[in-house]
Amino acid sequence: MPATALVLGGDLGGTSTRIVIADHEGNVVGRGAAAGGNPTSHPASAAANFGQAIHQALEGVDPALVRTAVIGMAGGAALANPAVRAQFDAAWNGAGLVCAPDYIGDLEVAFASGTPEPDGTVLIAGTGSNAGLMRDHRLVRTADGHGWLLGDDGSGFWLGREAVRSLLRALDLGEPIAGLGEAVVKAVLPDHDEHAIAEREGYNRLRDDLINTVNARPPVLLAELARTVVTAYDQNDKTAQALVKRAAELLTETVSRLRTTSDNGPLVLAGSVAGESSPVGRLLRQSIHEHFHGEVLTAHNGVGGATWLALGALDPALATRSNHTRLVS
Repeated sequence: MPATALVLGGDLGGTSTRIVIADHEGNVVGRGAAAGGNPTSHPASAAANFGQAIHQALEGVDPALVRTAVIGMAGGAALANPAVRAQFDAAWNGAGLVCAPDYIGDLEVAFASGTPEPDGTVLIAGTGSNAGLMRDHRLVRTADGHGWLLGDDGSGFWLGREAVRSLLRALDLGEPIAGLGEAVVKAVLPDHDEHAIAEREGYNRLRDDLINTVNARPPVLLAELARTVVTAYDQNDKTAQALVKRAAELLTETVSRLRTTSDNGPLVLAGSVAGESSPVGRLLRQSIHEHFHGEVLTAHNGVGGATWLALGALDPALATRSNHTRLVS
């Protein structure tokens, strides 16, 4: 292996695309970033954003020196579509890269960004939620990740949907609307007259407006209400507190589908809902410590994790702890 050999790591998510190029010692020699690269959520622009980030990272770098590449991708199943794959291949080849990229899932990248250990468990809880069992840095089993209609329990989408459902139940019962319910009304119907629900007729109109507005929007937008739930939680709203507690319980249950009480490998948590600053994340960490053994770690730089995996693909001896620290910190 020539000392000039480089590796490329990529992290293609729903909100951003990030590319890193590093030498065999884990030193970054190029970075690129663009808008979302998830081909499922951004079918029209994902490949173009991917190409833009690659070109930016390769500025001043000979693409022929890149010998291995690992690309972590949310929504990667879309690459099974020949038309989508052709767009990504065109973006890759158009940058002058000659090695074949290894596209892997976002669970594998999240795990690698949290620990250099080969075996363990990873949970992502953001807009959606899913968990994975890792063996030798590869995903061998998953739990949930079934999408907003069938699963993603405890996710940001789940929190938003349950917030709206709790408000609709209150309207059905003719209960006063306050706290979380009031915040949901303001978020979903910003132009609604708050004085118009004093009577039953007003409750019925509000209920219909909520249902119609939510159903007219892309379902994934319900995840935006997760922030509304967190704000209400911080204001000691009882409904929000119950939802946050239940979300942590559901995410713990998802982990339990993969992890037994005898497992002692690391568990890596990723995503905004599972983050250390999230009330769900804090309760989740307490719950996991009560139910399982092993370290509970937080995912860091996803593109750094992918780049570290690319180093290991180039030469297993390069997948060192020092290189891991250098790339993900």
